[in-house]
Amino acid sequence: MVLGIKFKMIDSLYTRDPQDTDLGKKIIKNSILLIDEIGFESFNFKKLAAKIGSAEKSIYRYFDNKHLLLLFLTSWYWEWVHYLINVNVKQVSDPKRKLNIVIENIVLATHENTSNEYINENILHRVIIKEGAKAYHTFDVDDENKVGLFYSYKSLTQTVSEIILEVNPNFKYPLSLASNFIEMANNQFYFAKHLPRLTNIKNCDDMETDLVEMLNLFADKLLK
Repeated sequence: MVLGIKFKMIDSLYTRDPQDTDLGKKIIKNSILLIDEIGFESFNFKKLAAKIGSAEKSIYRYFDNKHLLLLFLTSWYWEWVHYLINVNVKQVSDPKRKLNIVIENIVLATHENTSNEYINENILHRVIIKEGAKAYHTFDVDDENKVGLFYSYKSLTQTVSEIILEVNPNFKYPLSLASNFIEMANNQFYFAKHLPRLTNIKNCDDMETDLVEMLNLFADKLLK
């Protein structure tokens, strides 16, 4: 169990770190719930302010706009996945087992950490599945990349790629495979729930197990 977890985030994401105050945590908690409920397009700070019983201007003290808030949420999630991977592979020496753990953590990081009162990882994962790509599929992605707004995602991908190279040091495409594992996991969840004819993963109780098995199969075939 993780107690009182706080990740160091890129300063450009916020005006004031919401992890540092009760109001900030309330903003994060309820933005996740509201985006999950109504979608990012319909979400705005006026609706969030009404939900938390605060003035809209108080939210702007933490985030300049809702895009940066979404970037904060996606970055926090990737930091969470990265944290789980680092903790769980720390005492493991076998590269193949490390990669198995990586895949399990990418898929199973959705499970709620009940000790964290302001972020429900299960609900946040639903937001990432439906809305996460909107954080970087934007016209300004290059400018945002220059100021480091995608650091968390790139750092996670780098760690996964290094473990891939431990399995096969001669593999030519470690970053590509790492980012595909991450994207594929979320896309397959999305397809299974909303576009089932695009995947063999079924929206059922065994969905996570099937997805882990599928990604491990791809890893075994590609990294021989």
